[in-house]
Amino acid sequence: MSVRIKPAQALGLVAALLAVTTPAFAQEEGAAPAAPSITVELNNTAQQGDACQLTFLLGHTLDDAIDALVLETVLLTTDGAVDRLTLFDMRDLPASRSRVRQFNVPNLSCASLGQVLINGVATCQGAGLSPAICAGALSLSTRTEIEVLG
Repeated sequence: MSVRIKPAQALGLVAALLAVTTPAFAQEEGAAPAAPSITVELNNTAQQGDACQLTFLLGHTLDDAIDALVLETVLLTTDGAVDRLTLFDMRDLPASRSRVRQFNVPNLSCASLGQVLINGVATCQGAGLSPAICAGALSLSTRTEIEVLG
């Protein structure tokens, strides 16, 4: 069975379709832009002798480069005990580029590491940046079994 639609009916159908779909497009176009973020991902860990090597993947969506970023970090055991408080110097982060940073933490077994807590931003330098601005922009994640908190 075939149905024939007259040109006038086709125009009416197109107009009705546009009326239904246009509000959805308007909402997407009018949506607020995503807030700038600094992504810190614990990407991998590897035992290096008596040291646990932590590999971080970093990036950001800020307009300008970050000249210096230092994170105050707390390493907690699988039992939840604080193992140590340390500073991880993530150095500079260019705009629109990812960076990998590795840290060898001596006298630490990766198997005993349960959580990495980003306790704060000790240093954040760049155009219009401060530690408070960078702390508010942090977006933390992990690809490991070790939980990353902030």
